[in-house]
Amino acid sequence: MADGPDLSALLQQAQQMQQQLLAAQAEAAEQVHEGSAGGGAVRIEVTGGMEFRSVVIRADAVDPDDVDMLQDLVLAAINDAVAKVSAAQQDALGGIGGGLGGGLGGLLG
Repeated sequence: MADGPDLSALLQQAQQMQQQLLAAQAEAAEQVHEGSAGGGAVRIEVTGGMEFRSVVIRADAVDPDDVDMLQDLVLAAINDAVAKVSAAQQDALGGIGGGLGGGLGGLLG
């Protein structure tokens, strides 16, 4: 019999990885992250599923003569929150892919 990849083991490993991926995605979607700007003058809460939950603006950040600054702070806080969600997703999924690359070498000979 020729030495070839163990397709059954490969399929099982792929199914396990898919289950791990789905579980990691579900967990990441439920996590709440906070982005902020201006030393906390503007804070944004967002879930890992990109559902924005709240915007908090300190009273001292509101200057009717400088609306542009407030807009910049809100935008910076949104970008900070989105970056934190992205980093958390990368962390959650980082350990899953390692199993495939390492495991394939043994399965394919």
